Amino acid sequence: MCKFNDDSFQTPVDDAPDMSDDVPEASDGLAEDTVAPQLSQPQDDERTIMEINSLSYEIGDQLGEGGFGTVYAATCLEDDRQVAVKFASSEYAKYVHIDGYSRPVPLEVALQMFANQGPRVPQIIELLDWKDEDEDDYYIMVLERPMPCQSLHDYLRNYTGTIDEDLARIIMGEVAFAAQICCQRGVFHRDIKLENLLINPGTLEVKLIDFGCGDFLTSAGYTSFAGTEEYRPPEYEMYGVYHGEPATVWSLGILLFVILFWEYPSRRDLRMISKNVWKKEGLSEECCDFILCCLQRSPRKRIELQKVSLHDWFKMADVENNNRTIMGQSNTINLTYNTET
Repeated sequence: MCKFNDDSFQTPVDDAPDMSDDVPEASDGLAEDTVAPQLSQPQDDERTIMEINSLSYEIGDQLGEGGFGTVYAATCLEDDRQVAVKFASSEYAKYVHIDGYSRPVPLEVALQMFANQGPRVPQIIELLDWKDEDEDDYYIMVLERPMPCQSLHDYLRNYTGTIDEDLARIIMGEVAFAAQICCQRGVFHRDIKLENLLINPGTLEVKLIDFGCGDFLTSAGYTSFAGTEEYRPPEYEMYGVYHGEPATVWSLGILLFVILFWEYPSRRDLRMISKNVWKKEGLSEECCDFILCCLQRSPRKRIELQKVSLHDWFKMADVENNNRTIMGQSNTINLTYNTET
């Protein structure tokens, strides 16, 4: 296993997956050259105050920017709560009708509502408020901003030392739980990756963010892809169609591979995985088997999403916890995921 001392990672050129020129374009995302709404940065002695529905927010530094929008740090002036405010272009956004709203709602907002519906799940970022600015061609989302936190990409890039299974298992347990809850609530996130996961470096709590590439989960196949190319399931390349839950399992396998090795699996890796003969020195049999279960080329051979957390690799944590408890150690690993009411 490797140390994370590189500034970035990429698919090796010789092992890059074949991408057909006639792959359909994603129909439910922003065009690549879409410019997300921008706020002018205030001078040192200025404050940018914005009213969103009934509350006022002081807008701070830009936290991030992507094809779907720009995110700023903000403070709610009524209670000093630290939040994130996302401005997303509505020009190319898909709008949907949902119960309780007389007008169509941005799909991203609707997905976030459904993902948050029911008992609180700490592993999914919370939507606090939103507003559609028709006259300005963008919509606004007020989101939970956990503190301290950083993207999983930045956390691993700056990690000093070797990423071992214990750490990877904690992170993957959180992510798998978030993915399972999303699908249970009818939400297909479709872009689970390092950059869309926030982690508290002290507690290792993880939160899934950014539903801008998502869609409602359906039993019918999807014929267009929105998300990150390196996480795209192989059945889409082969047949031009894929299904939500098997594609999510595939993305979890890619994510774990990247966490452990800071690179995407090569075509040789994927061939060996499909033949169930892939192993890596330094990884437990259970960890290798989990990767095998997630990265099967045939979606029918992959582990079912709702069974991911039941895999033996996650059960290893229970044994380790018991051993640490018997030895009187306090640094146990807790992989019990309870929702908060």
